[in-house]
Amino acid sequence: MARKTTRIAPRAAANIDGPGHIGPRTHAEVTFDGEAVLGALFGEFDANLVQIENRLGVFISARGNKVHIEGSEDDVARARDVLKSMHEKLMTGQDLDAGLIESIIAMSNEPTLDGIMADAPDRAPPIMIRTRRKTIVPRSPGQVPYMEALAREDIIFALGPAGTGKTYIAVAQAVSQLISGSVQRLILSRPAVEAGEKIGFLPGDMKEKVDPFLRPLYDALYDCMPPEQVERHIASGVIEIAPIAFMRGRTLADAFVILDEAQNTTREQMKMFLTRFGQNSRMVICGDPRQVDIPGGSSMSGLADAVEKLEGVEGFGTCRFTASDVVRHPIVGRIVEAYEGPAA
Repeated sequence: MARKTTRIAPRAAANIDGPGHIGPRTHAEVTFDGEAVLGALFGEFDANLVQIENRLGVFISARGNKVHIEGSEDDVARARDVLKSMHEKLMTGQDLDAGLIESIIAMSNEPTLDGIMADAPDRAPPIMIRTRRKTIVPRSPGQVPYMEALAREDIIFALGPAGTGKTYIAVAQAVSQLISGSVQRLILSRPAVEAGEKIGFLPGDMKEKVDPFLRPLYDALYDCMPPEQVERHIASGVIEIAPIAFMRGRTLADAFVILDEAQNTTREQMKMFLTRFGQNSRMVICGDPRQVDIPGGSSMSGLADAVEKLEGVEGFGTCRFTASDVVRHPIVGRIVEAYEGPAA
């Protein structure tokens, strides 16, 4: 069924070519194969096209499988690349949502966008993580080198604000390696440090007290594996989720090990955790150096101390995220910047 948009984008009506630019307009036409995905590409009531229009200041009209884009040269080129990337994701079986589209738009102004786009619709993106339930591709510029480092380095520090995908992508990589058999177990850990609350006042035994601190790790697992598999692996010990205190005295071999909220470890805890590293293992240390809840603040954080000592040492990698890498609702990135300012 032919589609034709008749709305006028606000910037197009004012002849403003993109944010803050006034000048000559140009146009481009893109033809898409695979009519079955066009509805998902355009969105209900062309909502996806409207989102691109509003963000890039272009005017988009669609008839059948042809899309016409009008605006400034740079904005038209960005809109074309965004639509092509969206189409390629749909052709490889991925789903689109407003958050993913926002991420693609944000990356369209970065040189890394070309690195995650396939050359042809029948090819999957070259940077990806496959799990039982979904395939994960980069959704921000900072996630591209992070996903590359996860496949290369032995120990990785992932630093940055909440919502940038640090822990989620690490869990996805861990699940992928468990499925492939390159590791035999997953060990996911966090320090049980209270953010202004005391766990001693929480009801239940020790497991019930610390489980709420580990909930983000459970959520990421359930998103990457069927729930019954997660429960079976936890029961058999293939997947272990425990506070960092439970790691003392162990050697973590043949394992993918993730430490979340690492900014809340002490220096002694961090040294203890890092020295658990065993043969055929991979370790990812995730944290936000600006959100330290331990007494003494950032000066006592084991994460900052470890990065200072080990960054640049062979076998270690460091990936830094900023507010521009937040892949939750776009307003979350603006909240991070308002509270913390742009990251150095």
